[in-house]
Amino acid sequence: MTTETVDKSLSYARSGPTPRLIENCIGCVLDDTTQKYPDQEALIVCHQTKRYTYRELRDQVELTARGLMSIGIQKGDRVGIWSTNNSEWVITQFATAKIGAILVNINPSNRAFELEYVLRQSECRALILIEGFRNSNYVEAIRQVCPEIDQAETATLHSSALPELRRLIFIGGPVPKGTISWDDLLSSARGVCEDDLRARESSLNFNDGINIQYTSGTTGSPKGAVLSHHNIVNNAMLTADSQRFTHLDRLCIPVPFYHCFGMVLSNMACVVSGATMVVPAPHFDAEATLRAVQEEGCTALHGVPTMFIAELEHPKFSEFDLRTLRTGIMAGAPCPIEIMKRVLNEMHCPELTIAYGLTEASPVITQTKPSDSVELRVKSVGKPLPHTEVKIVHRLTGQIVPIGEPGELCTRGYLVMQGYYRNLEATRAAIDEEGWLHTGDLGIMDAAGYCNITGRAKDVIIRGGENIYPREIEEFLYTCPGVRMVQIVGIPDPKYGEQVAAWVQIEQGSSLTADDIVSFCTSKIAYFKIPKYVQIVDEFPMTVTGKVQKFKIRETIMKQRKADSA
Repeated sequence: MTTETVDKSLSYARSGPTPRLIENCIGCVLDDTTQKYPDQEALIVCHQTKRYTYRELRDQVELTARGLMSIGIQKGDRVGIWSTNNSEWVITQFATAKIGAILVNINPSNRAFELEYVLRQSECRALILIEGFRNSNYVEAIRQVCPEIDQAETATLHSSALPELRRLIFIGGPVPKGTISWDDLLSSARGVCEDDLRARESSLNFNDGINIQYTSGTTGSPKGAVLSHHNIVNNAMLTADSQRFTHLDRLCIPVPFYHCFGMVLSNMACVVSGATMVVPAPHFDAEATLRAVQEEGCTALHGVPTMFIAELEHPKFSEFDLRTLRTGIMAGAPCPIEIMKRVLNEMHCPELTIAYGLTEASPVITQTKPSDSVELRVKSVGKPLPHTEVKIVHRLTGQIVPIGEPGELCTRGYLVMQGYYRNLEATRAAIDEEGWLHTGDLGIMDAAGYCNITGRAKDVIIRGGENIYPREIEEFLYTCPGVRMVQIVGIPDPKYGEQVAAWVQIEQGSSLTADDIVSFCTSKIAYFKIPKYVQIVDEFPMTVTGKVQKFKIRETIMKQRKADSA
């Protein structure tokens, strides 16, 4: 890969045009790989003790696709999936793509409050779900949103809160009332012949939107980024090339499928290259990950820095033989250089790469190369991938800044999302008239085209690779009785990168405590959004124009924590 710059004094880079972009839909890519490597292992799910060759996986995908058609799923319909990592998630990912249904990824940590918004905003026609995750019972959450489920005489739902939702498909057992089982979905495939599936596939275009991923915004409710076949297939292909993936590679995937990391960089990247997907557990488990690498002879490993740290610090780490590892991706947060060195040396992963991006960019914009030095792989996030433009612009003027000067990182090319679902205003704010996606992240570019992320949109908190947007938590806490005003900030944390902290002003006469506020959040919003630190205050630091100075709140909390430690 070569990086070309038009003016070497300006922070602009355009990567080369090779390899050529793939102009195929996701289902066609699966078919092509199956034709090349029919007996190659495609998917291994350790906790389910399931193994599929590419031929077997494609057969299951097509059976599921016909099952979805049999229950009335049309091209363009939205199908949600609310589940931890399992074989059904992967099969659904490709089955929906085969029939042109738009897969809506739902965070497994969501509660009823967040679930209802996503289902309603995306106009989901069907929802595939498991029993629950951690202390969250998905069926009970559905009952809160759709109490009609208990009165349903058939498997067709009619909900006043979610008028578009018609089908609930349950993975596991026993099957709750108002839902159909996964096995029944597969059995119903008999009502749709293969010719009907082929006709549906022939109507698809690689520029069709095929996936909605929700990413919260500082201005309010979560926004659904719409990604196309073209976005997903090619970002997967280019990141796989950066890791030198072939059909001989076996990738251990401890990252969640609902996120672009798992779905695109892991699952799709394996299918594009004919590599093997190895799923160690339903959710991240350091020991299960290490065991999967050893037992399945994995050559690659993905994760955010906190995952790699947990693996390195696991009490049984030395008991596992990881010498089959060669490459992988670390992304989601800055990587400390000492951790990177330990991964390279102690985990025997000399070609580990660093990637940077965001959901709206499918997701990777820049990535390091295995040949880059350790220092470069830690101090930068690499160069733009092929077919990708990157520029660093002045936040106020929009002009490209000179090399070495900070500004907002913008990107343009095949990777930019189609837009936010049913949110034209937000789409126009994110993508300008020339097609540049404004990331909101601050960066610096050097003369060789390597980028370094120096900051981000000021309010965003990144905890363990999860993007958390204060406004969403603030709006939720305003529904707590006794809360008058609330401000959410992120403060540094040695393990997770950042933690959520809350300053709360309560109503006069209220006896609300910090513990009460945490209790109010528990079981209502995702666990990683619940404030770790809560302080009841009388007032907030303000500017003369009446704006809250969040940076002063952050500084005060950090000083207090430092004093407490001393």
